Amino acid sequence: MKKIIIAIDGFSSCGKSTMAKDLAREIGYIYIDSGAMYRAVTLYCMEHDLFDADNQIKEEELKQQMNQIKISFKLDEKGLPRTQLNGVEVEDRIRCLDVSSRVSPVAALGFVREALVRLQQEMGKEKGIVMDGRDIGTAVFPQAELKIFVTASAEIRARRRFDELTAKGQNPSFEEILHNVEERDRIDQNRSVSPLRQAEDALLLDNSTLTIAEQKAWLFEQFKKATSHA
Repeated sequence: MKKIIIAIDGFSSCGKSTMAKDLAREIGYIYIDSGAMYRAVTLYCMEHDLFDADNQIKEEELKQQMNQIKISFKLDEKGLPRTQLNGVEVEDRIRCLDVSSRVSPVAALGFVREALVRLQQEMGKEKGIVMDGRDIGTAVFPQAELKIFVTASAEIRARRRFDELTAKGQNPSFEEILHNVEERDRIDQNRSVSPLRQAEDALLLDNSTLTIAEQKAWLFEQFKKATSHA
């Protein structure tokens, strides 16, 4: 069967990564989390004093240091990719609320997006990948054979994030998470470079009320249709 590129875009905390990982495992494709790459750059900024006292990014300094930021993925024992930043695994650290609250302004920077899009396109040269993010179907792989755009209400997404962090032993504030979700939506949709939008040929998936099993079945059906005439 001919391999294809599957692009899954959508709003933050829609469960894109979970569904992309599951689908990749099911069909034997490689999963690439583009959002983790932007989070890794954000973590680098936090660790290298690239946010000023007003929490604004020191753009020129980051621009000069971009070639020092090496991002890669290493598979764990379950075959899932763990994010590496300059050779150190940072998968858990990039998922904290501090990174979540700073990632959208970093991801809105044109030179950051250009660098990571080049890296993502290199990763997808051989096809047979599932990549999720904000602009995969519009900017990274506009030629992708299957594009999905995922959405859900802000409240439902905030509740999912709240439950996820609570399960990890953290003590999050629902109101703070909801504010973060809404703020990320605003920044993602209004940034000047590759704003979040549904590609014209993307299939819309509103998973507000879907069970994991229903979502899985729907995704696999779309994969079968896409590969039958790829």
